[in-house]
Amino acid sequence: MKNVTLARWGATNALGVLVYVFLLATFLDKASGWFGQADQKIITPMAVLMLFVFSALLTGGLVLGRPLMLYFDGHKKEGIKLLFFTGVGLFVFMALAFMVLLIMK
Repeated sequence: MKNVTLARWGATNALGVLVYVFLLATFLDKASGWFGQADQKIITPMAVLMLFVFSALLTGGLVLGRPLMLYFDGHKKEGIKLLFFTGVGLFVFMALAFMVLLIMK
């Protein structure tokens, strides 16, 4: 794979994580209005922990899935580069989010 293709895949993976995190944050922001106060002592922690596990699965797949496939298929350099490009994409999106927070302050 060329570095440009790897950079695109990395940006796409990071964008996928960004979209998922945005949707999850929106859901969590609206959840108390939809579900009300948590009266169930066991259901709420179970639901939150299941959401955490699902989030780890989804974001782990987006960040690590293709790089690990490349790595184990013998394309070790490409797998590591893709993981790097994905990390750079995530860092850029995180930095942009903090800049927006600073600007909105």
